[in-house]
Amino acid sequence: MPDVLPEDEVVRICQELIRIDTSNYGDGSGPGERAAAEYAAGLIEEVGLSAEIFESAPGRANVVTRLAGEDPSASALVVHGHLDVVPALRDQWSVDPFGAELKDGLIWGRGAVDMKDMDAMILSVLRSFAREGRKPKRDIVFAFFADEEAGGVYGARYAVDNRPELFEGATEAISEVGGFSATIGGQRTYLLQTAEKGISWLRLVAHGRAGHGSQINTDNAVTRLAAAVTRIGEYKWPIELTPTTRQFLDGVTELTGVEFDADNPDLLLNQLGTVARFVGATLQNTTNPTLLKGGYKHNVIPESAEALVDCRTLPGQEQQVLEIVRELAGNGVDVSYVHNDVSLEVPFAGNLVDSMIDALHKEDPGAKVLPYTLSGGTDNKSLSRLGITGYGFAPLMLPDELDFTGMFHGVDERVPADSLKFGARVLNTLLTNY
Repeated sequence: MPDVLPEDEVVRICQELIRIDTSNYGDGSGPGERAAAEYAAGLIEEVGLSAEIFESAPGRANVVTRLAGEDPSASALVVHGHLDVVPALRDQWSVDPFGAELKDGLIWGRGAVDMKDMDAMILSVLRSFAREGRKPKRDIVFAFFADEEAGGVYGARYAVDNRPELFEGATEAISEVGGFSATIGGQRTYLLQTAEKGISWLRLVAHGRAGHGSQINTDNAVTRLAAAVTRIGEYKWPIELTPTTRQFLDGVTELTGVEFDADNPDLLLNQLGTVARFVGATLQNTTNPTLLKGGYKHNVIPESAEALVDCRTLPGQEQQVLEIVRELAGNGVDVSYVHNDVSLEVPFAGNLVDSMIDALHKEDPGAKVLPYTLSGGTDNKSLSRLGITGYGFAPLMLPDELDFTGMFHGVDERVPADSLKFGARVLNTLLTNY
């Protein structure tokens, strides 16, 4: 069916992906990604291409296919998404989080934003290439990974460490959390993700003297832990602007006339609307305590207590942050990694960046495009281990009233159907011309 365009089926594919529950609880207890992987592979094979499904553990499935380009000597591009989603509590949602209901022009459901919308764009464009017998200019590796929401150990990290041959010749990649629009200074502006903070998930274990709860105890592990967590959680990290963030803020100043003031960052952040939360978290390192655990009975003082801290580090500052956290934790508190992954920062320049901007401008002439830093992380971290330079580019033209960034891992996650169609057209243009 050569007359089927990517925008003709992207909404349906997104809905069908959302209806497959791939909740990732981070402890292996979820349903896994196998059903979604089989669905994606089926769509690929339906149009005459081969797809490989491989598991890192039972049910933890990844899908990869490679589309040969016209120039085998050109470096390959990886276009990737993840199939897992964070859990959703049904009683908190106004709709079934796995119903993929199309309501008010939006697709509602877990993964509509993060990131089955982009998965659907990728699949619809891939299918269009295959149906029409088109060849891209270079090889394109299409990958759909497991486990991104828990650090990618069973997904991209596993693929890179165990199946590096799948990415042979690849030097660049595109994936999620970039290319979406926001209105800044009255100008529709697309945020292209060229940097992301590092992830340091830390465990704090405080030690003390066990004893009866009725006795005086000056070596109480719970007290020691509480003090350490308070110091870490309340620590004021200084504002430090990376090259990417400086370039973004300069662009905002150009659009709004508002200068960035490190002593009062809200002056400029207030110009960004809902995007302010995303950007505000990239002006400094962050250390957020997220879990406390200690003791087993009301009248027993335990000999140890534990806390988890989610640290997100600016590019190049991981070791410095760890040293400060250990100093804040103090004596009697051990600090260790639960999960650690690199920060990334790549140039807002080059042929791929130019091609992404051109593809956006074809659909939205005159729009502004700015680089930005992501406070979270993506599977580009894993691909960087192979020397692959990654960007966030899941293009969406969004209505101003939609709090898009607030729906990542949020309740009532949803994406406009027209935005998906826009994204499919932009992605199709990019992969055709680059």
